[in-house]
Amino acid sequence: MPLYQRIRDLREDADKTQTDLARFLGTTAQYYGKYEKGEREIPFARAIALADYYGVSLDYIAGRISAKEMLPDASLTEEEIRLIAQFRQLTERNKGKAELFLEQLLSSQ
Repeated sequence: MPLYQRIRDLREDADKTQTDLARFLGTTAQYYGKYEKGEREIPFARAIALADYYGVSLDYIAGRISAKEMLPDASLTEEEIRLIAQFRQLTERNKGKAELFLEQLLSSQ
């Protein structure tokens, strides 16, 4: 099954709209719709974000495997998934700073 069909099926199974996913990915519903029609290639970073969002492997999104193979914690909120995606974009140095900042916040609670 092609990638564009997989992301459409995942969205429909999750009872989400194209607008919901477009908002999550930071794009428009019209542009996201082109991913689902196979008119645009989905960028790698967005494919990763979708795999995280749905709790499936990137191999499943890419059509390399047929089993969804859920990730260990597929109960993440949209905000948590967004934060993880942003964290992954940081440099190693800034990841360390972010971890230190979070530790400080947690210890001050």
